[in-house]
Amino acid sequence: MLRGHTGPWTVADLLALPEDRTTRYELLGDSLVRSPAPGIRHQRASLRLAMLLHTAAEAADAPVEVVEAINVILPSGLVVPDLVVADDGATAEDGVSVDAEGVQLVVGLVSPGNRTVDRKFKPMLYAEAAIPHFWRLEFDPAPMLVVYELEGGRYVERTTALAGAATRLDAPFPVEIDPAALSRR
Repeated sequence: MLRGHTGPWTVADLLALPEDRTTRYELLGDSLVRSPAPGIRHQRASLRLAMLLHTAAEAADAPVEVVEAINVILPSGLVVPDLVVADDGATAEDGVSVDAEGVQLVVGLVSPGNRTVDRKFKPMLYAEAAIPHFWRLEFDPAPMLVVYELEGGRYVERTTALAGAATRLDAPFPVEIDPAALSRR
């Protein structure tokens, strides 16, 4: 499928690839990055957090949509965050991607194979794209949610929600989260 490609990758090249549910493809700069499909714990937590965010957004009458694993086009490539909270207008068409300017929040769930990218590289790209909120859900050694807000072009840590206690967050809309409840069977 990827054989025969020459030269740097572009967003158009990536979007032209056939759909593949076993691998996530992202474009970081002009480098194509492949990641295996996430595991059960990861997907369980992603679904539960998406449902929690959806319910909270509706309760706040926020004009947004919560979407899992959608392509987000950045100034420097294309990423597939685990969760995206996007403006209603950004998801109005039934496309395969949203532009970063329509994104209010990206959430990354850290898996063993993507720790460095999710903790260091992607937050820089999200900040560069001026996405106002970034959350990172860690699983090990215990679930915790680290909440960042964009300030002066960089993310500043605002809150760390620890497992076993509900933490109220106010942005991008009010929501209460206990990270332990997200991945528990």
